[in-house]
Amino acid sequence: MNRRTFVAHTVAAGFSTSLAAVADQIEPGLPHSTKLGWRISVQHWTYRRVPLFEGLEMAAKVGLRCFEPRSILTLDAARPGVNADENMPEDARKELKARADDLGIAFPSVFADFNGKPEQARKMLEFWKSLGVSYVVSEPPPRSIDMLEPLVAEYGMQLALHNHQRTKSEYWHPGIVLEHSQGRGKHIGACCDVGQWTRSDLKPVECLRTIGRDRMISFHLKDVLTMGDLDCRNTVIGEGAADCGNCLKEIHALGYHALVTIDFEHDTPRLQEDMVKNIAFVEEQARSLT
Repeated sequence: MNRRTFVAHTVAAGFSTSLAAVADQIEPGLPHSTKLGWRISVQHWTYRRVPLFEGLEMAAKVGLRCFEPRSILTLDAARPGVNADENMPEDARKELKARADDLGIAFPSVFADFNGKPEQARKMLEFWKSLGVSYVVSEPPPRSIDMLEPLVAEYGMQLALHNHQRTKSEYWHPGIVLEHSQGRGKHIGACCDVGQWTRSDLKPVECLRTIGRDRMISFHLKDVLTMGDLDCRNTVIGEGAADCGNCLKEIHALGYHALVTIDFEHDTPRLQEDMVKNIAFVEEQARSLT
């Protein structure tokens, strides 16, 4: 049974096969994505119903080995007042590192919140650098970018300006991201969220071309039901209006060899099954490009 047939059979059977078995079948190292230089990751918001510690376990069960924490979400059920951010105590940081290592999960990126103050920015960057983060996805106050640019360069990191949808983000349009990146070094660029562009009635493939390889730092793969509907819900990748297959072809054509972060918002009891479909879609698209 080939990979596509296995996934279809598993979903049709009501996911009777264990998640561990599915992960073994669908992504033994994600060879096609790996060959293209893509590291498939997942945004913590996908698993927002549970704290980060549990989210890591859920991601590992579907075979993922990269995870993007979200700083506004809870770290651990036993520490309800502690978020996944730079303010967590040292013992919690060590436990987070140990748990991730045990699961074989890395943190190449984080979605973090800057308040515009240099001391908070330095503390945040130092904290996430200690956990292996290279890419900081954020929507900082635009006036703070002048302050952030030398800091992220000092820590050898990159700041990826993320585009939530129009009316909810100052960076919703790729032209705005390029304006804030103009004249700056390689440490400032875009986190390209194709689902959010679709909500904003922008064609995501054209937006990717506008950003271009030089300013593309991170890539959030999200699909949504309807073009131009700011509040439309997320859907399984490849089943919506975001033209995700052609988006993946475009980043390959642009020479992007970095994170492909699945940002899946539609939380249902079938979340893990949906995640298997999402991952399978990326791997199948990668197979077609190798």
